Amino acid sequence: MMLNRLNRRDLLKYSSAAALSALAPRVALADVKTGVPLHGLSAFGELKYPANFTHFDYTNPDAPKGGTFCFSPGTWFFNQSPQTFNTLNGFSARGDAPPRIELCFDSLMTSALDEPDSVYGLVAETVTVSEDKKTFVFKMRPEARFHDGSPLTAHDAAFSYETLKTKGHPDLIVLMAELKEIVAQDDHTLRLGFSGKHSDRAILDIAAVIPIFSKAWYATRDFDTSTLEAPLGSGAYRAATILVGQTIEYERVPDYWAKDLPVQRGSNHFDRIRIEFFRERQADFESFKKGDIYWRTESVAKTWVTEYNFPAIQQKRVVKREFSSEKRPVLQAWAINERREQFRDQRVREAIALCFDFEWTSKNFFYDVYNRSQSLFEKSEFRSEGKPSPDELVIMEPLRDTLPPEIFGDALLQPTSDGSGRDRDNLRRAVELITAAGFTRQNGKFADSKGKPLNLELLIFAEVFTRSSTPFINNLNAIGINASLRLVDPTQYQVRLQDFDFDMIGAAYSLGPTPTEESLQAMFGSKSAAIPGSTNFPGLADPSVDALIQKVSGAKSRAELITIMRVLDRLLRIRRDWIPNWYSANHLIAYWDMFGFKEPKPDYGFPVETLWWRDEAKAKAIGKF
Repeated sequence: MMLNRLNRRDLLKYSSAAALSALAPRVALADVKTGVPLHGLSAFGELKYPANFTHFDYTNPDAPKGGTFCFSPGTWFFNQSPQTFNTLNGFSARGDAPPRIELCFDSLMTSALDEPDSVYGLVAETVTVSEDKKTFVFKMRPEARFHDGSPLTAHDAAFSYETLKTKGHPDLIVLMAELKEIVAQDDHTLRLGFSGKHSDRAILDIAAVIPIFSKAWYATRDFDTSTLEAPLGSGAYRAATILVGQTIEYERVPDYWAKDLPVQRGSNHFDRIRIEFFRERQADFESFKKGDIYWRTESVAKTWVTEYNFPAIQQKRVVKREFSSEKRPVLQAWAINERREQFRDQRVREAIALCFDFEWTSKNFFYDVYNRSQSLFEKSEFRSEGKPSPDELVIMEPLRDTLPPEIFGDALLQPTSDGSGRDRDNLRRAVELITAAGFTRQNGKFADSKGKPLNLELLIFAEVFTRSSTPFINNLNAIGINASLRLVDPTQYQVRLQDFDFDMIGAAYSLGPTPTEESLQAMFGSKSAAIPGSTNFPGLADPSVDALIQKVSGAKSRAELITIMRVLDRLLRIRRDWIPNWYSANHLIAYWDMFGFKEPKPDYGFPVETLWWRDEAKAKAIGKF
């Protein structure tokens, strides 16, 4: 799932109650045996873990419990506004919820972070798939409990799915669009039925992402209302200290019902997870330098290169380190809002892309820390290279009449410059493209045939973005686009994104390692283009894109999925609804040297707050008692 705040790290139980699932075959969803209770599902290939496994390999069951993990959400990346929160409902489109609120809720199944496309039972002990793969029957664990001790039943799960299908975040609504039947057959049996138009892997996202709420708790409350009352949950943590816009602290639930399930063993070590919020990036950094914040991910290259020389670094009390990134596709790009007429011509969007000088920006602002993004699926095997392969051509040929001719050549690369900051050839080409799109220059500024100026406003929510964005804006103005930078507060920024009230914004997302038709529709499909609050920020609505997304659901192997995704990547690059900009090849991390963790980190997730633990000997050695 593309929503970072909805990522789930959940667990499977093996006990006498799981004896039936222990007999279940380890099969792929593509050729899953029907009518047999299964302990897990995989899109392709066998599940790594059998039904009697004791814990995920990347966890440490012997790690000590205790201590506090304190960090700030200060990624300061585009759409990820870190400065505040105003609701504890993280699953609707209203308000800004704090990070990690998802730790308070359990789901039917959970992903393994060392597999790209497998889910295992959490609240659900087993799942049985119908012969036509339209119906999934979940046998729920009778021991599942909410934090107040009340039973978590199939009726609660049915209520949650029904509620989120109609009132949830738009991306969740798109995800469940083809889910037509939600039935609690009894307290411990839930049946989910699909229309037949769904991807056969839709269940992987739905079962692992959708949280389960208490039906009784919401009987006297409105789900879609922003609230600072912590909803009743069932997860490993619950919200404890809540200071709006300043601090949220989650406390570990000591009698958490699932704490002894095999994959829960070895995770959730900290007694408390505290998140501190800052309106200014520098205040955030100073708090870390003083030791009030214990862990930090750095997103400003200048800071990473020039400012990590404070006393605690020199004394080796703070560790500065790069961790490998996950094997997940990364989208970091500018989205151009094609709901506005001036941006509907592809040539205008290409001209805008030509005005960004990455080479100059990297040298002067990024200290060459970041790499140039070429793809919307960067850092993954879905990124296309060179000319289409024979397998790609098999996908493309039936669509030839609807595809742009250039897709049959080399994969589009983003423009390169001479590094001067104002490459004359690129800017000249940009002028030619806008002129060809029907705009004329009047007094140095482009206008359409009716005399309306070609305006472009880049919307940002933090001052830190002005430094790297200003040269881009200056180049746009130099060629005749009336460009400007608009800084708004985070709350207004989120409202404008939800209402699609912008010309251009930056966005950064980590996508799922095995995309489904439903998850791709949420960001690139016509179905989501007109849904307020969706992450289809450009308003992309192209039948050719939809056709390729639909083919994703029919992939019978990972190799076939990769082929289809590479063709989709080729098309998206040419369309330029999203303009890829830059990315970091690794996580830039600094932390006070008081933690233990298992290496290597898992390939498909980096949930430090649930996998690391406090090392008392290290803490005492640096004075952190």
